[in-house]
Amino acid sequence: MRLALAAVLGLGVDESYMVAAGRSLHWAYFDHPPLAWWLGWGAAHLFGTEAALAVRAPFIALFALSTWLMARLGGALFGPRAGVWAAVGLNLAPVFGVTAGSWVLPDGPLIAALLGAALCLVRAVEGGRWAAWLGAGALLGLALAAKYTAVLTAFGAVAFLATSARHRVWLARPQPYLAALVAALVFSPVLIWNARHGWASIAFQGGRAAGGAFHPLVPFAVLAGEALFLLPWIWAGLIGVLIAALRRGPAEWRGWVCAMLALPPILLFAAVALWSRQRVLFHWAAPGYLFLFPLLGQFAAARAAAARRWAAGTAVVLALLLAALGSDARWNWLAVLRPGADPLVEAVDWDSVRTDLAARALLAPDGPVIAALRWQDAGKLAYALGPGVRVVCLGPDPRQFGADQALGTLAGRTLLIVAPRFDLARLRQALGGRFAALTPLPPAPLRHGGDTVLDIPLFLGTEFRPPG
Repeated sequence: MRLALAAVLGLGVDESYMVAAGRSLHWAYFDHPPLAWWLGWGAAHLFGTEAALAVRAPFIALFALSTWLMARLGGALFGPRAGVWAAVGLNLAPVFGVTAGSWVLPDGPLIAALLGAALCLVRAVEGGRWAAWLGAGALLGLALAAKYTAVLTAFGAVAFLATSARHRVWLARPQPYLAALVAALVFSPVLIWNARHGWASIAFQGGRAAGGAFHPLVPFAVLAGEALFLLPWIWAGLIGVLIAALRRGPAEWRGWVCAMLALPPILLFAAVALWSRQRVLFHWAAPGYLFLFPLLGQFAAARAAAARRWAAGTAVVLALLLAALGSDARWNWLAVLRPGADPLVEAVDWDSVRTDLAARALLAPDGPVIAALRWQDAGKLAYALGPGVRVVCLGPDPRQFGADQALGTLAGRTLLIVAPRFDLARLRQALGGRFAALTPLPPAPLRHGGDTVLDIPLFLGTEFRPPG
């Protein structure tokens, strides 16, 4: 099903942006560390295409690895049957089995690396083998190279060692500290890149937690959104086994290590929602819930008959929903039931825009440079037009496009501005006199399943004046 969905669903906004802006290799990018960007770049070069299935293939393969690692982790903690049920639950939770399991996002490599690090940690604290400690460090470094929030799992590991009387002795031994050094070495290229670029990436992510006003109800909305992304009955089961593990305390160390690894992301992002001026996205806490699946697997293994019915029912519901989503994204057959805005428009590739611009000779080698005002539109546009067409972002938040586009080289050039949701007056206000003249052109149609779902305004800007 992942392969089928990857083939029929167009790339989402974030996916298009990562594939397009990741065509140049760097040690880090404005938004995130490099691992997911490199996977998209490598797949495109390996298969010779940026087709959705090609760039998503390594993420689908990684989630197969994550499924195996979850089974091994659950098995190491609670036995093989618990490991199998943990892997089943992981696959049935949409935020893992659908989005992280196939989309071009940092979460795919993050989850695989965190599960590998946790499995090494469990083996290290019981067996004491140097290889397990070093493996935990190396895999934590890889997780950090996928997404900065992996550091929260490291805090959870330290909390486990500090609060478990059975394992506190490790804090007086060199192995954990050498593992931390290995993680730092693996992650060091990302730190060096940030140091050379004014800590842009780390500052951007850290700024999302900056305070604005007190929002006492927002954490509950965040938890509700997380429940929706996991499926409410899976979320309720995960929270239930977490509470049970906390009640048992560190004396039952296997449940305690799961709880300690899980709590930092779950608690932090709920707390950030209290004051952050930016919206907390529901999938940010997913790495915390990840470590509750072994506990859920233990619970399910003790109730195998009921668990089979629960899993089968969930699988049927999920399969029907995904089949409806995938077929509608491809053919737009539900359009008759939802007049007005198309909720799946973000999953529609801008191929029809490329066709329209090519028919007007606006993509000729001697034609105008293509520009957008929002990084989201620049990503969709650049992905559709392909690596041979230069796309720049003129807005105040260009993300990775701002690091690569070198606007100074475009002084005096003519730019074709592709600007959804902009009219001429708003465009002039946004661009602040960067062009000698702005001329509206007939809009480009964005088509979904043969129907035009959006007419995208086009403008020709002459004699571009770069900022600064």
